[in-house]
Amino acid sequence: MTAGDAPAPPDPLTVLRSRRYLGLLALAAVIGIPISAIAYGFLALVGLVQDWAYTGLPAGLGFTTPPLWWPLLPLALAGALVGLTVRYLPGHGGESPADGFHAGGFPTPAALGGIAVAAVASIGLGVVVGPEAPLIAIGGGLAVISLRLARRGAAPAAVASVVAATGSFAAVSTLFGSPLAGAFLMMEAAGLGGATATMVLVPGLLGSGIGSLVFLGLDSWTGFGTFSLAVTGLPHVDSPTLRGLAWALVAGIVSAGLCFAIRWLALRVRPVVVRGPVLVTPLVGLAIGGLAVVYAAATGHLATDVLFSGQDALGPLLKDPAAYGLGALLLLIVCKGLAYAGALGGFRGGPTFPAMYIGAVGGTALALLPGLDPVSGAAIGMGAMTVGMLRLPMTSVLLATLFLGSAGITVMPLVIVAVVASYVATLRLPDPAPRSPSPGEDAPDPADEHRDPSEQERGRRDHDRAES
Repeated sequence: MTAGDAPAPPDPLTVLRSRRYLGLLALAAVIGIPISAIAYGFLALVGLVQDWAYTGLPAGLGFTTPPLWWPLLPLALAGALVGLTVRYLPGHGGESPADGFHAGGFPTPAALGGIAVAAVASIGLGVVVGPEAPLIAIGGGLAVISLRLARRGAAPAAVASVVAATGSFAAVSTLFGSPLAGAFLMMEAAGLGGATATMVLVPGLLGSGIGSLVFLGLDSWTGFGTFSLAVTGLPHVDSPTLRGLAWALVAGIVSAGLCFAIRWLALRVRPVVVRGPVLVTPLVGLAIGGLAVVYAAATGHLATDVLFSGQDALGPLLKDPAAYGLGALLLLIVCKGLAYAGALGGFRGGPTFPAMYIGAVGGTALALLPGLDPVSGAAIGMGAMTVGMLRLPMTSVLLATLFLGSAGITVMPLVIVAVVASYVATLRLPDPAPRSPSPGEDAPDPADEHRDPSEQERGRRDHDRAES
């Protein structure tokens, strides 16, 4: 059969009206329950590891409070575990977060264990990455496994893709404060629209809705919490002004440059790590820990401000911005930004939440200037940094405002201006990735056999586009 004789893909509206689609909805409802429970367990395990590494273990060793140098130990351990996972386990621990956020696709069953190990080690031991990307990968992979078990064999690619999206929706259902926020993120990242988006979105929303109920039920049963980022009890927010809109424009442009610098550094750290992950990843972990120690020694604030994704630190920052002076905020941006770049280049996790936190810190510093209150400044920074890293403008506006509750509605015009400015500036900046050598310019690197799957897949996509 020639390329011209290939069968056309099924019409999405025909699929939506079919009986098989009703069966797919039923399957989405069923698989949403165990996948949400597994996702809840994953997040609870990450929280327990964090508590053990930074509270339980130092207390067990006789320290009343963790000493200043303490972050070096868990970060080195994280590097050792992730380096071994990337080098020896199937799937290399999942995709590298230095490539940004990607929706669609699903890992092989053999890769799920490595993804979970690398994510728990990275997120739990203090690396500057978030849980959203591993959750989406694990949810999608488990959903496809469930489908294959139900069908007792392989499923059509289109069905597998929809079921994988449903599992991902369920796994990430309440992490962003609302099932709709996670759904919005995945749909915009996948670039779907029209009836095709509806075909994927309906079972996904069903799975995420059931997942939210599972999360709430497990919260009531276990007391671990719902793991939502939504912040309440914020200070007063002023109505937008022309001066605030001007600051939003400035923040958007500056954020685009900062995101470019972070990705530029991350994409130059990654090749070094890939050539020797077992030895180099612990060194990157020690560098991240060292940045946290420098910040804590210079400011008197907690080293954990620099570590982790920023999920837990975002609320205290928004509620009490006066606790940080301008010098501490600027040093936090530098240290967290460098640690973020190292984490993106050497570890496994999601890129969303550290960008939001750095943006909130920068916006809080900006609010020390006249014409902007701290919450509005933080919202502007969150939106501008998120779009600079993810390149998803609608999702960035939604996330930056949704987490602020009623205050988010008030500051939405400012966030939109900041997001648009950052997005336009980001698109006009050059690609921060290192230039690929021309044919015959350099011999292939022997370490290419150990490249991240995300790098390999990107190379295949580029080759396919060139051929077409």
